[in-house]
Amino acid sequence: MVYFQISRVGFNCGYDKKECIKYPEYCAECIKSQMEKLGLKADHNIKIEEMDSEEKRIQMFRDLIWQKFLDVLNIKHILLMAKDSGLLIANYPISGAGVDTELLSGFLQANITFSESGESSNYSNQVANHQFYELQYKTFNVILRNGKYIRICLVLDHKASESLKSLIIEFLQNYEIRYKDNIIKVISSGALESDNTNDFITEFFNVKLVFPMVLSHTLIPSVLDSINNNYIQRAVIKFAKDYLATKQFFFIYNILNEVKKIVDIEAKVILYEIYQLLLMEAIIPTTLETAEKNVKSFRESHAMRLANNKLISPIIANNNAIYELKNTAESLNPEEAQKLMTSFIKKGQTAEKALVYKEAQKEYEKALYLATGFEFQEDIGKISFMVLELDKKIKKMEIDYAEDAGDKFEKNNDYINAIRNYKIALKVLEDYSILNESDSRIKKLEKKIAKLQKQI
Repeated sequence: MVYFQISRVGFNCGYDKKECIKYPEYCAECIKSQMEKLGLKADHNIKIEEMDSEEKRIQMFRDLIWQKFLDVLNIKHILLMAKDSGLLIANYPISGAGVDTELLSGFLQANITFSESGESSNYSNQVANHQFYELQYKTFNVILRNGKYIRICLVLDHKASESLKSLIIEFLQNYEIRYKDNIIKVISSGALESDNTNDFITEFFNVKLVFPMVLSHTLIPSVLDSINNNYIQRAVIKFAKDYLATKQFFFIYNILNEVKKIVDIEAKVILYEIYQLLLMEAIIPTTLETAEKNVKSFRESHAMRLANNKLISPIIANNNAIYELKNTAESLNPEEAQKLMTSFIKKGQTAEKALVYKEAQKEYEKALYLATGFEFQEDIGKISFMVLELDKKIKKMEIDYAEDAGDKFEKNNDYINAIRNYKIALKVLEDYSILNESDSRIKKLEKKIAKLQKQI
């Protein structure tokens, strides 16, 4: 079959090019005709490119999924506001970035009003680009986009990619169509009504890619056969089982690193296969809906779910603390659990600021225990991101420490110990390197090791 790329969407024309008399001169016209039969409007400037092999078609999807993953890792907070008044409609914290939404909303409204008035802004790094506003807020990058009724604001670690900008435009169009009536009520009355906006945000921005994951308890034979015939998927399931033997949940980030330890495969290739396992529901994000559907233990009584919470990670070293928390949780109502969870988060943030990362990790894990046990679904993603970000900090500290030690040994002409420490730093960096920014540091360490080995 011949595959084409149509605005980043794969399309199978259904014909073998060796047997098609119209190939290749009339492919574009033929595809447009088929699209119109399906009810899809084919614009005159639509971009159509032939994908000359199945492998390239898969590569296209690998690149797309990888970019989705990088984009969601970049997002720290999402706000939806009424465009004219600045009234907050939705507040979705994805990570533990600690953004004060009231201060941020005021900051944004003031800057936008100032910018649209035509006066020069004091913020030299603010730019307006086709209705996008990009600003610097504290240590974060902020991007905004106006729709017809609302404004969306994303708080990011780094500048938004072009794919994320496209996703923002699509989100505004879809959200305003779906929730138009509710948006108008909010704007006119100022009163927020409960809806599933956060669920819509979760799906649209692929936030589930950074949620804690568990494995399905049962797999149908066809899915099991498919996994067994794919060596990457088979390895992913094995590593996931290894994690679940001690931790009860895992992150996609963890599995990427574990598979890369064993085989020299691009991270985006591994992520593509993990994504297929998500589609097959062999791997399950631990949101409320999927947990209710797939994890039978969550259908038990409230007390039993707490006593046998399947999502708590035994990373916490103090087993007595776990035992005490389980016993305490059984007698808590949701309001009390929310307060206790918040206190764990605050203790964790205090410890993290003091660079006592292991203590911070313990507190965040206890907070996640309560969030999953009491089904505080809005907090699950937030706390999970905090755990993930803290893990990155711990690994970065390990890398910095080993590299500094290597530098000291090298200055003292102790080349063997210098190489040993550089290799420690290199191993941690390679194991936990999924972003392209780490490539230069890896190459630098490799050059240092090669240089010292020649001297020895």
